[in-house]
Amino acid sequence: MPKKVLVIEDNHQNMYLTTFMLERHGHKVLQAWDGQQGIEMAAQALPDLILLDIQLPEMDGYAVAKALKADPRLAMVPIVAVTSYAMAGDRERILASGCNGYIEKPINPETFLAQIEQFLAPAGPGEV
Repeated sequence: MPKKVLVIEDNHQNMYLTTFMLERHGHKVLQAWDGQQGIEMAAQALPDLILLDIQLPEMDGYAVAKALKADPRLAMVPIVAVTSYAMAGDRERILASGCNGYIEKPINPETFLAQIEQFLAPAGPGEV
């Protein structure tokens, strides 16, 4: 069943590739280009999954994840960081901020969908 996925990403190439792959597999994609827009869109749309870049302008992904998890309507929505942060401790810091998963950039188109599908439960918060 198609899911609603919010992608919070400021890089146009990454947004295009992610959106293309998700839509090709039947998912509905919502696009936010910065953290504040992502928080607002998530609260309004109640997506089934949020893909979050950590390096965002003005408000980084850590702050975005914390804000999303603080909203009771969004607390159960899985957040997967899709980021180039790959230094020692980055994964732990990302998960501690409220993200449920972590995918390193550049993403691998052959494994990307399988990686995020594990976070898409049979019925998400946006479905009744």
